Amino acid sequence: MLNADLYDGTGQKTGTVELPEATFGIRPHRAVLHEVLIAQLAGRRRGTQSTKTRGEVAGSTRKIYRQKGTGRARHGSRKAPIFKGGGITFGPKPRSYEQATPKRVKRLAVRSALSAKAAAGQILVVESLAVDPPKTSALATLLHALPVKGKALLVTLPGDSTLARVAGNLVDVKVLGVTGLNVHDLVCYETLVLTRPAVAAVGEAFGR
Repeated sequence: MLNADLYDGTGQKTGTVELPEATFGIRPHRAVLHEVLIAQLAGRRRGTQSTKTRGEVAGSTRKIYRQKGTGRARHGSRKAPIFKGGGITFGPKPRSYEQATPKRVKRLAVRSALSAKAAAGQILVVESLAVDPPKTSALATLLHALPVKGKALLVTLPGDSTLARVAGNLVDVKVLGVTGLNVHDLVCYETLVLTRPAVAAVGEAFGR
């Protein structure tokens, strides 16, 4: 049985919560984790870099000097790549860097990241992250009371816009809905804080 510590709204430990074995208790697949992480980072590249070929640079198409009799190499255009201001050979053009990754591979990668965190004791469960009053200082006080190490990733049910607004000014804190869980954030944020309803939702969303 795989358990995580359970805390109340004041940061006091009240017991433990059982984590779904199929989601939090598998053997992490490192190769899949690496593959999905690289694909996710590649998809963030804008791919807007662009260079001009010899057919796109500004300039005359007039032959720069006669073909024979000059003792020089034969050239037909000042826009040739070997000249300053000429076109670029095989230069970058706008393109998409996205890599197609099957959904089941992404889900396996998320399960692997979650299982690695569970094995390292980096998962905390709280009854609720709703603070009263809904202010940044109140959330900061709650997180300070919890045994949070490093950066914290808060996971709630989708649609909790209030928590995202409250945590907006906290450094090293990010709020995600269950369906927004991804490998990059799970790797970058050391402590994973889930609400109790989110535990079951994560099991349903990423279970086998």
